[in-house]
Formats: sequence, structure tokens, C-alpha cells
Amino acid sequence: MTTGTGSLRTGHPTAPRRRSTARTFLPLAVAAWLILEIWLLGVLAEAAGGLAVAALIVGGIVLGAVVIKRAGRRAFKNLTDTFQQAQQGKQPAPQQPGRGNGLTMLAGLLLMLPGLLSDVVGLLLLLPPVRAWAGRRFARSLERKMSAAPAGSFGDAFQQARIHYPDGKVVQGEVIREDRPEGSPGPDTTYRPPLAP
Repeated sequence: MTTGTGSLRTGHPTAPRRRSTARTFLPLAVAAWLILEIWLLGVLAEAAGGLAVAALIVGGIVLGAVVIKRAGRRAFKNLTDTFQQAQQGKQPAPQQPGRGNGLTMLAGLLLMLPGLLSDVVGLLLLLPPVRAWAGRRFARSLERKMSAAPAGSFGDAFQQARIHYPDGKVVQGEVIREDRPEGSPGPDTTYRPPLAP
């Protein structure tokens, strides 16, 4: 029998898992951001009036909806182009970090949120140099997290898939083994359904 904070299977003491800094401070940062947004809207309402605040919020919602709609159309067009290239046997060109539509959609979402800070961040993300910088940063962070993933996790599987299939090509087919002794009759003629329709 073990005492303390030991593992039941091994009997060895295990250290309690440390909570990451992001998990500790993220709720505080979100709460501070919300308070700051409300305070800034109040300051703007005192300076310019409630009608200006309402116009700013409605304008942000409309602009954010337009940005998200355009980015969604571009993403759908890219997807159909990629499928058409794959059907023709061409290798689709890899996307550069920051050139995709994810950060543009995030910018539109931030514009739709009521608040001045979210609008400023959304407008900054619409600028191509800022979007490219944020995309590179996000890609580097994701690479670092995936490479440090423990064995058996989703990140490890993603890394293994990237290592073994760098070009992303998938060749569908069926493997038939002929493991019969030399004196046995010809090939097996039993029906085998195809692997994919």
C-alpha cells in the first residue's frame, strides 16, 4: 500500500501536474478585456453620445459580416480549385502562412464583436503584413507544440503523418498476397469488394 500522492499501479510517488500559465491567466485576461471594452464604450458614449456608439457597433457588425463573407467565398473557391487539381492529377501548391482565410475570418469576427479594442485588432488583422506575421507566428507555435507532443496523442499522429507522407499523396488500391505453397492450384478467385467506392 502506498501513501501520499503516489500512483496506484507503480507505487512510485508522482508530482502533481502544474497548471500552465495560459490556463491560469486566460480567464483573468478575458475578464479584464471585457471590462476595458465596456469602459471604453462608456467613455465614447460620454464624449460622442449614445448614437455614435450605436453607429460604431452596427458598422462593425456590417463590416465584419462583409469580411467573413468574402473570406468564406475565397476559402470555398480555393477548396474547389484544390479538388479540381487533385482530380486532374496535379499537385496543389501549399499555402503560405498568413495567406489563408482563417485569419481574415478571425478579423471579421473581431470586427463583429461590440467593442473598440476588438475592432482595432480586427482592422489590424486585415492588413496583409500583420496577417502574414501573425500567420507565421501561429504556424511556428503549432509546429513547436506538435513536435513536443507525447507519444500516442493527436499531435504525435499528425507529426507521423507529415513525416511519412510529406507530399500528401494517397494512392488507393488493393494488395493481394499469393502465399500458397508451390504445388497448390492457381490464384484464389473468391470475390473481394474494392476498398473504396
